[in-house]
Amino acid sequence: MTKTILIATDYSLESLNILKKVMKEKDASEDQNQYNILLVSGYDTGDSIRDLLFNTKSTIFSKLRPREFCDAFGIIKNKYPQLINKIVCDIFTGSFQRTFNNYVKAENIEEAYYSPSIRSKGKGKFDLIPYIKKCKELESHEISVEVRESLPEKGRLAEIFVEA
Repeated sequence: MTKTILIATDYSLESLNILKKVMKEKDASEDQNQYNILLVSGYDTGDSIRDLLFNTKSTIFSKLRPREFCDAFGIIKNKYPQLINKIVCDIFTGSFQRTFNNYVKAENIEEAYYSPSIRSKGKGKFDLIPYIKKCKELESHEISVEVRESLPEKGRLAEIFVEA
């Protein structure tokens, strides 16, 4: 059976530790399901007509998502091929709870995972955690992720191999 999971991310390598922990748990429990994973960040598109007309998801992703992030989730996907059907990066651009609830229904999301230590910050980003917590149709789980400042490979692909 295929299930859909939402993971709140800020498109940093540290945020992929949430995905690693979830997959490690599901692998240890010998879960027989396959998962479609949505890595989602909140993004405010603004109200400028120019921005609304000329910004596409790919231009927004080129601003938000580093290349190392894509390589890293590819490595995680290859580690758990029996669990992961596909991984998709997405942005949530709404500003109301009702809009988020409709997004959850439209994407058939059953579970959501987030970490309070991973906060979307920066130009245009906003935090999805309040939306996730208030959504009644969603089974949400808080994952504790330790953000280490002293890694010699901080911000590099090798960071994904550090055990959490």
